[in-house]
Amino acid sequence: MCGYEDGMLINLLFFLLTGATLTVLVWTGIELFRTQEDPLGDRLEELQSQALVATQRTARRKTTGRGLDRVLYLVSLVPGGDDWMHGTERLLNRAGIRRKYALAVYVILTLLFVLMLSAGMVWLQRDNPVTSLIGGLAAAVLLGFMLPKMVLQRLVKRYRRKLQEALPDTVDLLGIVLGTGLALDQAMMRVSEEMEYIYPELAGEFVTVVMQVRAGQERTTAFSQFVRRTGIEDIKSLAAMIVQSEKFGTSLAQALKVYADALRTRRRLRAEAAVGKAGIKMLFPIVIFILPVLFVITLVPGMLSVLRDLKMLGGGR
Repeated sequence: MCGYEDGMLINLLFFLLTGATLTVLVWTGIELFRTQEDPLGDRLEELQSQALVATQRTARRKTTGRGLDRVLYLVSLVPGGDDWMHGTERLLNRAGIRRKYALAVYVILTLLFVLMLSAGMVWLQRDNPVTSLIGGLAAAVLLGFMLPKMVLQRLVKRYRRKLQEALPDTVDLLGIVLGTGLALDQAMMRVSEEMEYIYPELAGEFVTVVMQVRAGQERTTAFSQFVRRTGIEDIKSLAAMIVQSEKFGTSLAQALKVYADALRTRRRLRAEAAVGKAGIKMLFPIVIFILPVLFVITLVPGMLSVLRDLKMLGGGR
């Protein structure tokens, strides 16, 4: 009787998780594709999204009561939810994902993934005791939150690698354009137009900095936000060089030329280090996958031949 009740409880929990997942998925699709005409609210949201203070971010979520922002508000009510969303938003910015509903979509997809893993775990543990079910649900919840974060961190590393690869050529071109007599903002816009199809990530960052300066923000603050978005030391040095050159009135074109040579040297050293590590990284696949197959191909035919000869000798006796 007790086993029957446990089975009924597990089946009920599975159907509830499945229904909740489908409901949230349908609601997310409706909210994503539903048109909402509110230009003033969209503009205010865009201006408020530039704020870096956590209290302002929380206030924006609370005052915005439509669309996918409701999900952010509900998640922020959970203990630790606002800190989790703050860290996730920072990772999304560093990965180059800065669209309006990027954080909301990520949160909803993560919750759906957790619900799907939980439903699958309930289905797999349907014939096991309740204690095993609770442990499986805990593992599913942990994996549901860890795996999307790992994917996001991989996107951050790839975005930063693209920025680092684009930095030497872009800085060199920026020094050349500044040498023609253009101002810094005009030179950055010109460089971003030239590099748009070659290095779109860094070109987009340059455009963002120029737009912030044209909107009335101080150049020091704009470059500080640029460094904070990317988290790359080379860009931090570049921003400090540009700010100091503007402050003291020194020649920026010559400084950028020297800095571009230093960046090329660093890129070459990184490539040489990667080549040096390739041999060590290839050691484990060779030992695990290639050598066993090689041993089978070379030794098994000889062993079969020896066994066949021994069998023929034994039969002859």
